[in-house]
Amino acid sequence: MKKTLFTALAAATALTAVGGAATAQPYGGADRYDRDGRYEQRWERNHINQRQAHIDRMIDVGFRRGDLTRQEASRLHDQARDIARLEARYRYNGLTSWERSDLDRRLDGLESRLSRELRDRQYGYGYGYRR
Repeated sequence: MKKTLFTALAAATALTAVGGAATAQPYGGADRYDRDGRYEQRWERNHINQRQAHIDRMIDVGFRRGDLTRQEASRLHDQARDIARLEARYRYNGLTSWERSDLDRRLDGLESRLSRELRDRQYGYGYGYRR
C-alpha cells in the first residue's frame, strides 16, 4: 500500500514539475514593441478599419431592422465615408499620433450619433409603426 501511494505521489510530483517547467519557457516571439514601432502602426490600421467596418455593419443592421430611417442611414453612411477619405489622406505620408487621435475622436462621435439615432424611436417602416 505504501509502495503504491509513494509511486503515485512521485508520478504526480514529476508531472507537476514537468508541466511547470514547460509553461515557464520564454515565448521567443516578437512583442508589440519591436520593429521600431511598425507593429503598432499595423495594429492601429487594423483597429481603425475594424471600427469603421463595425460602424458600417451597425448602420446596415439598424436600417434592416427598421431602427433607422433611410435618411438617417444615408447621412450616417456619408459621415463614415468622409472619415474613410480623411483616413486615406492621413495615411498618405503615414499616421502621426495626432492624426490617429483625430480619427479616433471622429469615430467616437460617429458611434455616438449612431447610438443616438438607433434609440430615437423614429422607425423606418412607415407612419405609425410601433414595436
